[in-house]
Amino acid sequence: MPPKKAVKEEKILLGRPGNNLKSGIVGLANVGKSTLFQAITKCSLGNPANFPFATIDPEESRVIVPDERFDWLCEKYQPKSRVPAHLTIYDIAGLTRGASTGAGLGNAFLSHIRAVDAIFQVVRCFDDAEIIHIEGDVDPVRDLTIISEELRIKDIEFTEKALENLKKQTRRGGQSLEMKKLREEEATVEKILALLKDGGDVRKGDWTAKEVEVINPLFLLTAKPVVYLVNLSEKDYVRKKNKYLPKVMEWIKQNAAGDPILPISVSLEERLSRLETEEEVQKELKELGVDSALPKAITAMRKVLNLGSFFTTGPDEVRQWTIRNGTKAPQAAGVIHGDFEKTFIQVIVYNYSVLKELGDEAEVKAKGKVLTKGKDYVVEDGDIILVKAGAAKS
Repeated sequence: MPPKKAVKEEKILLGRPGNNLKSGIVGLANVGKSTLFQAITKCSLGNPANFPFATIDPEESRVIVPDERFDWLCEKYQPKSRVPAHLTIYDIAGLTRGASTGAGLGNAFLSHIRAVDAIFQVVRCFDDAEIIHIEGDVDPVRDLTIISEELRIKDIEFTEKALENLKKQTRRGGQSLEMKKLREEEATVEKILALLKDGGDVRKGDWTAKEVEVINPLFLLTAKPVVYLVNLSEKDYVRKKNKYLPKVMEWIKQNAAGDPILPISVSLEERLSRLETEEEVQKELKELGVDSALPKAITAMRKVLNLGSFFTTGPDEVRQWTIRNGTKAPQAAGVIHGDFEKTFIQVIVYNYSVLKELGDEAEVKAKGKVLTKGKDYVVEDGDIILVKAGAAKS
């Protein structure tokens, strides 16, 4: 008999399920977070003040996700309405050493970061005598270590509380199924605590599906995916050289292997955001010989959140919908309208790549590439779908 194919077990995702996920901009005070927020969201929050805690309540904004596929579909259909995908971003107050024990804005900061699903961590790698550094001098490796330790200390505190609550319940003893489940939860929380105390981050742990179910309700800070944004001066960004960068890369390799690192010049992005037209922005970038880092930052964030898109198209509207990769057709239909999930019948589907290659829908149909799929169909990134659903019960 031929050997059985090994079934590749899907890695269960840490974090909230769903598609309406939020990202927070995090870093020490005065590293360029609020300026980045202004540039990335094209909105002005007044001048970012040159002192710690200028941002007290997290500001929220939605940014458009850049996607060539959406642009191409709009060009093709010339619809009356165009609705791109969005990413919600928060600007969160600056962290300080000792935040985990309440220093600076301490607990307020940590509750704001708990509420987001992923983190843009801004690391200052530029010298500027005009902009004070909360620690006295520019040392990105020290800054990275402070943030890493503060988040881990807070996670240890959360985890110890959760463990204490579980122990109170398991002390009662007994052999019921509920007690068995509680003991398993207790073992998982002990495993999380051991990892944290050993200097590890929860997102880097190797977890089973059952363990992830225990981790997710804890909303741990080190479980959230991170995109590192290395903030350079405009001069260093243009010449693609920076004295701090090798040390930062080494720290991330040692402590957060696999997390995306993007060099960015927040001062350049902020200057570009003040230009009147897109033509002026492109002209400036061309003269400097660089690209804006913002589109890359947004797409990198979507990738770490494991988000994908599907499209609905037509002359009335072209719309890009956001889903978690691996979402099945009824749940994807539910993103369009809640009733569609309940009354789902089937989807008519073909992928954007097929449409682009063949040129139009008639050709896609003629080549037999339009598929009818049921409840078990997993929607692929770039699918163009038409949902067939029954009438909702009133």
